[in-house]
Amino acid sequence: MTDHKTATIANVDEMGSDLIALSHWIHAHPETAWNEVESSQHIAEFLAARGFAVETNFCDLPTAFKATYGSGDLTIAFCAEYDALPGLGHACGHNIIASASVGAALALAPLAEELNATIVVLGTPAEEGGGGKITMLERGGFDGIDVAALIHPGPVDVDHGNPFAVKHLEVSYTGKASHAAAYPEQGVNASDAFTIAQVAIGLLRQQLAPSIRVHGIITRGGEAPNAIPERTEGKWYVRANTTAEMNDAYDRILKCFEAGALATGCTLDIHEGNAPYSEFTNHEAFTAFYRANAESLGRNFDVPEPLTRMNRASTDMGNVSQVVASFHPYIGINSGDAVNHQHQFAAASITLDADQAVLDGAKGLALTMVDIAQDATMRAYVQEFSRA
Repeated sequence: MTDHKTATIANVDEMGSDLIALSHWIHAHPETAWNEVESSQHIAEFLAARGFAVETNFCDLPTAFKATYGSGDLTIAFCAEYDALPGLGHACGHNIIASASVGAALALAPLAEELNATIVVLGTPAEEGGGGKITMLERGGFDGIDVAALIHPGPVDVDHGNPFAVKHLEVSYTGKASHAAAYPEQGVNASDAFTIAQVAIGLLRQQLAPSIRVHGIITRGGEAPNAIPERTEGKWYVRANTTAEMNDAYDRILKCFEAGALATGCTLDIHEGNAPYSEFTNHEAFTAFYRANAESLGRNFDVPEPLTRMNRASTDMGNVSQVVASFHPYIGINSGDAVNHQHQFAAASITLDADQAVLDGAKGLALTMVDIAQDATMRAYVQEFSRA
């Protein structure tokens, strides 16, 4: 192990209690997408107090920030996610993501000059269905970044991300209200329209490729049992291995929603809730670096399906990976039968195993960046990829 790697590990260990406290604080203050006011401020202040120059309201987003240390030729970014899930709190463990990214950045800051690197933490809001990183990309928030990373908790360790591309849909039907008993023939039933669409999607599934995922919820189903529903609303996701496959599947799903309108006489309104998330561009060298570093810390990748499947979850980090050299491993928190987006996983995200994941995640990310920074070929590779 090089001196830089030894120093990196020591730096994380020295601030370990602070990083764990940060993780627990974020967990105790869950805020949903675009509403992460306290979380973003707390993390930004944590970094500023430790020597980082912090820009808040970054990209004109109130809950985004950019924290910078050093001025070297290679610009390394760690992405901090800190939004929680509606009704579930930190059931995806974003408290661990943010704390590990902060820890990795702070571990490398004392080495920035020797590595000829600039260390950046990007506070990225609204990953859970809001696409904060996509908005930041569009507004230049990732300009000048040569290599970016974050680490995501799951039941077990996985050395790379393989997320589905996803399109987020907001669907509504408008019909006509009427008394459900006295004058049902005068109503146009918007609830029936959703029923027809869902049945059509269910039947279509047997002709869809195994790589397609279609799922959604009805957020407004009507106003009263004795009134024909005149408006219904829902949110749906269409996922696939690639953006092209997703778009093909969406065309078929759209016809199912149109069938609901056609059969009932309702008007259909369907549009994207936010920009689609893309698949992830992985780099074999990054995966190999990360896996070797994680194994040196005692992490284990010899685990079976289905626990490894969290690396299929969609993320707006996929969009970043299309234009910035990136890596996105997963770190296990020994959550047993609990998996992401369950109340039990939220509880598991502040256990001793989760705390260890914060520290190991910070080390794994930072050590991998040391590998990239110390390898002239890799430095040139990431800069060519990201500056193209």
